[in-house]
Amino acid sequence: MVIHTGIIHNSINEQRMNFRLKSIGLFLITTVIISCTPEVNEYEEAGEYASINPDYSGLIIPPDIAPLNFVINEKADRYLLKLHSGDGIAESFYFRTNMIKFPKKEWKKILDQCRGKELYIEIYAKNNGKWTKFKVVTDTIAKESIDDYLVYRLIEPGFKGWKKMGIYQRSLGSFSEKPVFTNTLSKGNCMNCHSFCMNNNDQMLFHMRGKIAGTVILNKGELNWVNTKTEKAISAGVYPQWHPGGKYVAFSVNQIIQKFHAVKDKRIEVLDTASDVVVYDIKNNKIISDKSLSSPGRFETFPSWSPDGNTLYFCSAAVRPPEKYNEIRYDLMKTSFDPEGKLSGDIDTIISSSETGSSISFPRISPDGKFLLFTISPYGNFSIWHRESDLYLMDLSTSEISRPEINSNFAESYHSWSSNGRWVVFSSRRDDGLYTRPYIAYFDTTGKFHKPFILPQRNPVFYHSFLKSYNIPEFVRSQVMLNKRELYRLIRSKPVNATSDQ
Repeated sequence: MVIHTGIIHNSINEQRMNFRLKSIGLFLITTVIISCTPEVNEYEEAGEYASINPDYSGLIIPPDIAPLNFVINEKADRYLLKLHSGDGIAESFYFRTNMIKFPKKEWKKILDQCRGKELYIEIYAKNNGKWTKFKVVTDTIAKESIDDYLVYRLIEPGFKGWKKMGIYQRSLGSFSEKPVFTNTLSKGNCMNCHSFCMNNNDQMLFHMRGKIAGTVILNKGELNWVNTKTEKAISAGVYPQWHPGGKYVAFSVNQIIQKFHAVKDKRIEVLDTASDVVVYDIKNNKIISDKSLSSPGRFETFPSWSPDGNTLYFCSAAVRPPEKYNEIRYDLMKTSFDPEGKLSGDIDTIISSSETGSSISFPRISPDGKFLLFTISPYGNFSIWHRESDLYLMDLSTSEISRPEINSNFAESYHSWSSNGRWVVFSSRRDDGLYTRPYIAYFDTTGKFHKPFILPQRNPVFYHSFLKSYNIPEFVRSQVMLNKRELYRLIRSKPVNATSDQ
């Protein structure tokens, strides 16, 4: 049997070294192949689990995820890993360093064979000629696949300034990351709030801010460049969500300010001074509004559709002045919407902040329409800056609300469902309290979440030195094929002004 070893790198300086090598066109990678499996006939039982980072133990993982590479934090001369299922399917890997990087081909093979079964990972460490075996790590390979791509914005975790910014797509079955579009082609402006229609790669939008301002809409191969700011609207569209039918987009329109704290445990408040919810008719380039969603005494924001498209959920709070920012708490509400593009005007309160004492943001309904996942924070709606922010789940058939065991002591915020509803990706600052990173969790058919894991990287210490945050992670079924040349030409023209029904 041929046993594959890890690629030998300087783990601390790897990212910087790779950048320097690529900049001069050199690639220096050393791979050692051992021609036979080392004999481990005698070993001592450690009686405990090996310390590994990231922690990929006790997971339910997709059958089509990239290798879960990790570092073993146990000092040794050699490492041996055996991956096997209960029925004897096995692969062995021999490493000279503690940087565990599984070969893609063998990793895929073992996942394919263990689909729907438990996967056992035996970790052995050799010191001074003697082997130690740690307790066996048990993961489960899910039957259900994950969507092919994850799309996110990469940005420094600052408050207002930036230099390079882009929206990127990452293949979840490999480590390939490609830009959807970067601001190097748009004079360094801000770009944000990307959204997809039902996880489809050919129906997406994102905003451009600053000197080049407008909304880019990709609709089944057709690119449009739109100014959604109408004469009577508060602003152009801000927080979007596509209608499941693909004909409409719900937007909030917001006037947003920032306030900075002078205490160490709090950094910034981002809050509305005015906000409404509107619906954009893509075909007719028209803004549909209703006074029930634009009350002068309320802040309405964060629209979200039910999977059948008949209900529009949103968050709403009583207006408070900026100096009373910690009194702004959002309720969860809903209204009806018909296929012809008409809002009913009737508003129902689903969760009242006066009862919970907390504020709600980012309502997202599961693809089967049975569950509502949302974020709760002490006040306001910019939950990523509130360490106390957590994800909560509502069973829409019983109205029962629970706090899943996927939360941490730091902020959990933005989240989205996979197209089959079995996976959720969410933003978390659990690693260091500063950088936002994407975590993935399995959601089973009984409505239970399982232990989340960080988006895997080829280099298991990648996040130690990567100085950008992941913003708005969204699952997409397949690769986004945006014609960058066409878009580059389009955004240098004047965007088409949307009309209004009022």
